[in-house]
Amino acid sequence: MIKEYSQNRSNVIVNFSLAYCKTPIELLDSIGFNEVLKKYLFLLKKRDALLLEKLELISNEKDLSILLIKSFKLLVEKDINVILKDDSNYLFLVSSKDIIIEFIEGLYNYWRTLERYSLILSTKKLDGLQSDDMIEANTNFSILVLKVYRLIEENILGYHHNVYRQLNAGINASLILNEYSNTLTKEYEVLKGIHFIKTVVITAPFIMYPKRNTRSGIFKETFNNPLKALKINKSHLFCYPAKVGESLAFVYFHRDFMNHGVALANLFELAKYDEYKNTSPDLILLFGVKTNKTEQDNCFYHDKVNDIYVGLVNNSEDNDYFGYMKKMLLTIHNVKMIEKSYLPVHGAMVNIVMKNGKSSNVVIIGDSGTGKSESLEAFRSLSAEHLKEMKIIFDDMGTFKIINNKVYGYGTETGAFVRLDDLDSGYAFNELDRAIFMNPNKINSRLMFPVSTYESIIKGHKVDLLLYANNYEDNKETVIKMFDNINEAKEVFIRGTRRAKGTTSETGLVNSYFANPFGPVQRIEATNIIIDNVFKTLYNNKIEVGEVYTKLGIKGCEQLGPKKAAKKLFELIKTK
Repeated sequence: MIKEYSQNRSNVIVNFSLAYCKTPIELLDSIGFNEVLKKYLFLLKKRDALLLEKLELISNEKDLSILLIKSFKLLVEKDINVILKDDSNYLFLVSSKDIIIEFIEGLYNYWRTLERYSLILSTKKLDGLQSDDMIEANTNFSILVLKVYRLIEENILGYHHNVYRQLNAGINASLILNEYSNTLTKEYEVLKGIHFIKTVVITAPFIMYPKRNTRSGIFKETFNNPLKALKINKSHLFCYPAKVGESLAFVYFHRDFMNHGVALANLFELAKYDEYKNTSPDLILLFGVKTNKTEQDNCFYHDKVNDIYVGLVNNSEDNDYFGYMKKMLLTIHNVKMIEKSYLPVHGAMVNIVMKNGKSSNVVIIGDSGTGKSESLEAFRSLSAEHLKEMKIIFDDMGTFKIINNKVYGYGTETGAFVRLDDLDSGYAFNELDRAIFMNPNKINSRLMFPVSTYESIIKGHKVDLLLYANNYEDNKETVIKMFDNINEAKEVFIRGTRRAKGTTSETGLVNSYFANPFGPVQRIEATNIIIDNVFKTLYNNKIEVGEVYTKLGIKGCEQLGPKKAAKKLFELIKTK
């Protein structure tokens, strides 16, 4: 049973189906408010804050939380003068007004620093809310929190403020949950009974602050099912049924990592109930589960009997980064694609239509930090001058398939996971109304937002031009170089050289097999065969294959490099 209220790490989860506050008194009497108040008082004590000493001194009360709740309940219902007339014990509210106001502001700000989530169980007939009321409930809850805060503060001050700021003081994201007993075999019994996510409501912009900001290493394969003998608390896990390219994935995440689970909604299409009902998934990811076995940390397994790829990421602060969730999910998807003789590509694909009517489906391949997203942004920034239309097929990961002796590209995600450091300073503001921000105050800050539709990414688009993103060479004479020799082209793509940009723990010039450590590097022998077939098909169809110098790893060229590359690419397409 999911509790009415829980708080862990830096998030709070409120179960609106069990309890939903409609009045100031209900809010102040709630388990959630009591917990937040106690946690804030504990935080002040831990910091040895002078504010707490002052508060204890003026109140002359050992259990401050009880006194403060009594005081707040009176302040939302009665004028301060009436309160003092009835009971002189509350004189401290006005005699030390500055201290009380400082505490109220601190408590309010502490609440707003937490990541705040609400849940509604759509199939339960409980005393709280049902799914149809979620959006309205979130709005009203935010209004209620603001109302309580202002009633208390202004009653003590004795006047109304002249300026009000309507901040989101309520819920950052909400989940409507279904009770769904999946049809998996007994090996997966441990997962039965975990709630599935039916709907996600995000109040943008949503800013999250995970403990880590980079990812390290590659995911290793294990030959023992990591779910075997795994013990989990089912009420602490949620399942996001995701459509990852053509694969159906059940992504189970622990409530400690609720922010990463919610962020999935901006990257992967949420599958509808009819799409997974009585269906076995292709992929299963368990993120943030607790296991004592270090060999099970960040590993994947192929259940050949059921043909399910299982990924596991342990519950650790070291794994508190969305890249671990996204890339593990893509790794098991990509391994499955390789088994089907398809080629996973780490890159971006865009359909460009020039103003003169010429069009091209361009793919830029490169590992993290080579300039894929930056090139797409350069295309967008120059679109008014050069383009009639630009459609993103995929932003980070795709799949090549050979169909009727031609190479087609398919996407895996409907959203983008963009590194902000090298993009124009105004980029983030353009996506403010629908974005999820990750650690915007740090190096390798990220932005997650939708860029395409599932129908578009899964449709398949013929590859017209394939480029490798070279971020480390300052080629002053050439912006885009074409390979006449197929073996020379394959060598560059397979070597996967780049200058590390702080997106991972790597530094300097590094190599990554086919610029893709998420699938191909785990299946090198099989991937080599597919690469040969794909490149032969491209060259047989006279599809140009080359190298674009994004110069993203060269100081001072982070924005100019991709823009020059974009202009040169537009010239090439115009003359085709």
